[in-house]
Amino acid sequence: MQLRTVLATTTAALAAATCLTAAGPAVAAAPVSHACSPSVSLDRFSDALDKTTYDGAFVGNFSALAVDRDGSLAALSDRSALFDLDAKSLAPKSVVPLADENGAALDSEGLVIDRDGTRLITSETEPSIRRYSVDGKILDRLPVPASLQVAPTGRATSNQTFEGLTLTNGGRTLLASMEYALSGDTAGIVRFQTWQRHGKTWELSAQYAYRTDAAFLGVPEVQALPDGRLLVLERGFTSGVGNTVRLYLADPRHATDTSGIENLTGQSGVRLIKKTLLTDIASCPTLGAAAKQPQPNPLLDNIEGMVITGHDKGRLKVLLVSDDNQNVVQTTRFYYLRVRV
Repeated sequence: MQLRTVLATTTAALAAATCLTAAGPAVAAAPVSHACSPSVSLDRFSDALDKTTYDGAFVGNFSALAVDRDGSLAALSDRSALFDLDAKSLAPKSVVPLADENGAALDSEGLVIDRDGTRLITSETEPSIRRYSVDGKILDRLPVPASLQVAPTGRATSNQTFEGLTLTNGGRTLLASMEYALSGDTAGIVRFQTWQRHGKTWELSAQYAYRTDAAFLGVPEVQALPDGRLLVLERGFTSGVGNTVRLYLADPRHATDTSGIENLTGQSGVRLIKKTLLTDIASCPTLGAAAKQPQPNPLLDNIEGMVITGHDKGRLKVLLVSDDNQNVVQTTRFYYLRVRV
């Protein structure tokens, strides 16, 4: 009789616990962390445009982003096309084809939308920076130092030249980042070239040196902050392992002007751009992302584009995009970050 009572009591307790579990968990599930580091968090990502087309054009190969004057998002394809995207949905609204003076395609990599609406666009084959109208007509072309041109004219390697482009100093200075080192410079030391605005023209100005974490890492993008500092992306790829993508805060304000230095070999008299690691993107939460090839984190891909889209609660809202190279094992992916600097 006593044993039955104990069994009955135990059964009733288990039933009550089962009912409690069905109604709701006794212990709340831990919230998903969005932190990549103390300075950076990932709000979300979007693969909405991956392997899509618009008006007969492949939507992808994105190498740069910019916020247009109407608030829409400009996305530059390295296959000579500039897309206008809805800032919220990312839906394409228009596409403008680009070409050089002879009508040939560009390897278009860097993008700035100037205050008058003109588009400053780099091509990394020569390299070059051209000014285009909204409808894609060439307005003029900026001078480029001989040493930064590709061999045999200069000491750069084709496809390793101007990648990043940004306006700083209140829009009075244009800065372009080389992706990799010049021949004769130490591997991993890349040059940042600037131009000063004079009316409607741009004249060559100071040049600075920046060292990447390793020789296999290049600089695909830079973005200027109002105080003159920069956000700098470093990126590389290792076959069978995947991508390395790191975000840095860099300060060129006390760096040496290297425009007159033929070879940068780590000499003591040259002050490089100072930098501080903000995050390694591999440290971000996956948030359910999937990779089509080996990656240290399935969230990763060939990230090339970056733009600051605003501020929120003391943090920068930063948007990144990957270049899928129109490759079935890569993804066009947008990454929505919040960055404290």
